[in-house]
Amino acid sequence: MNVGFLGLGGMGRGMAASLISAGHHVRVWNRSRDPVDALVRAGADAAATPAEAFRGDIAITMLADDAAIREVGLAGPLLEGAPASLLHVNMATVSVELTRELAASHAARGLGYVAAPVFGRTDMAAAGKLAIIAAGATAAIERAWPLFEAMGRRTWQLGADPVQAAAAKIAGNFMLAAAIESIAEATTLASRYGVPPAGLLDILTNTLFDAPVYRSYGALIAGRKFEPAGFRLVLGLKDVRLALAAGEAARVPLPLASLLRDTFLEAVAHGDGDLDWSAVAEVSRRRAGPDR
Repeated sequence: MNVGFLGLGGMGRGMAASLISAGHHVRVWNRSRDPVDALVRAGADAAATPAEAFRGDIAITMLADDAAIREVGLAGPLLEGAPASLLHVNMATVSVELTRELAASHAARGLGYVAAPVFGRTDMAAAGKLAIIAAGATAAIERAWPLFEAMGRRTWQLGADPVQAAAAKIAGNFMLAAAIESIAEATTLASRYGVPPAGLLDILTNTLFDAPVYRSYGALIAGRKFEPAGFRLVLGLKDVRLALAAGEAARVPLPLASLLRDTFLEAVAHGDGDLDWSAVAEVSRRRAGPDR
């Protein structure tokens, strides 16, 4: 399949590499050149501009946020020169509002649009083992299915409205942020009574909380291993804000999300924005004061 891929951050690089390994013809574009060069060595073609990447059978975008999507013209200008048969699959986490706007702008031009955000960290992207949530027209999702199989271990098809996938991803990331914060607060509390974080988490992840999210993030928090960032803390703040915006639009109160926003913002204010988002645990440590 002839695929354009825009956005080669930590996740995008692994996803594009999985498509190349599966035998697809992939043209890649990114603001910085190094990831492009690395993928060209792996078999991709370099696209000089976003418009050049936005060609072929399917274009995939994995850009950081709403602003990045608007900057490359995906809210309108870039669509004007797109082939009539093109299907655009947005796999990034963006707002419900922008998802609704993109679906409408694509439909107005006769272009296909599928929202297919992913769950998983950079190692899972590189291994082609992401969890994918897809929403859009059934025929469009079927066209993209071979690409989903190359990038993910499983794809869930939610419905015909791309907003469904965006909302599900935002809700999931909100739950992840809450889990990370609960690990941070619990380990800080226990440590003040002489319980090592690793010891507490060994108990909890083998009894009450035997789930991957508690095991993986618990290990990072217990070891204070926040570099390199699998998912940057500043992006976690962005996703909590997306949850709050979605909740306000639907008149759904999210009091916990408000607390998380302030905690993540405090972490960014202390210079931790480019660390892994589990570094938000350092906020709990600072708030508790020095070990006694």
